[in-house]
Amino acid sequence: MASWALSRITNLQNHLNPTPKGENLIKISPEVSEALSLGKAVVALESTIISHGMPYPQNLETAKEVEEIVRQNGAVPATIAILDGVSCIGLSVEELERLAILGRKARKTARRDIAHVIATRGNGATTVSATMFFASMVGIPIFVTGGIGGVHRHGESTMDISSDLVELGRTPVAVVSAGVKSILDISRTLEYLETQGVCVAAYQTSEFPAFFTDKSGFKAPSRVDSPEECARLIDTSSNLKLGTGILIGVPIPSEHSASGKTIESAIQKALKEAREKNITGSAETPFLLARVNELTGGASLASNIALVKNNARVGAQIAVSLSQLREQSS
Repeated sequence: MASWALSRITNLQNHLNPTPKGENLIKISPEVSEALSLGKAVVALESTIISHGMPYPQNLETAKEVEEIVRQNGAVPATIAILDGVSCIGLSVEELERLAILGRKARKTARRDIAHVIATRGNGATTVSATMFFASMVGIPIFVTGGIGGVHRHGESTMDISSDLVELGRTPVAVVSAGVKSILDISRTLEYLETQGVCVAAYQTSEFPAFFTDKSGFKAPSRVDSPEECARLIDTSSNLKLGTGILIGVPIPSEHSASGKTIESAIQKALKEAREKNITGSAETPFLLARVNELTGGASLASNIALVKNNARVGAQIAVSLSQLREQSS
């Protein structure tokens, strides 16, 4: 029996008979649980973009729109967050709104923070690494985000490297993003991913995308041109039990791609301000993105929303193709 089929049976058993020790720590929405048990397409979504990415009510509206795009393309959205110490896989409208209103009061939660947020019964908005962890735990193979973290500029001196990259090296979830945030060192990020054994593929292009723009100047190690190709890549990696994630870089739609020169100028100014204010660690990326948005008159935030929606469309199509591929091989 194929490994994915065994996994599906295990998921079904776990959903029907949760272990007493963990039943108060994780909650899967009925819609997501049913879809997983039946082998239907499910797409995981992070929640940091809701709490830390934009103000209320724009964050709530965007979250709802992204989930709707996933549904329109045939998949079930599973936004992930921690509420009152319970890991929630799939949020209700009320839970989405609560998280949106909480905003930055919700803790930005990476893998390292999960246990503490749960133990203190806190509220956590999951980053890429935490979302991947929970997605893998319940058997969701595909996760859509805006852009992943990476090696920060001057990272060779500061050793400031996002845990997203380490997570990709040890958690078998395919991440669909618009590449690496252009506020980071893209070249060193790609080198680090190679060291971690992560398959990096660009979608319908040979150049690795750079979040706000579709051009980074760096060639992608691999290329995929359709949801079906992506599905075969994910399924093959799973069957080989490589145990690593896959990064699929989807370029931002050209009509929303900001001028690279304008964005780079804003990034350099924001980086200088961050150093002067000694803003580092997990606080740096939100600061840089917010400052770049201010310096570009809101253009970068508009681009951010556009690329997330595009990623949701592509990610859902990949999830559907993967579900169909596995159904055919059963």
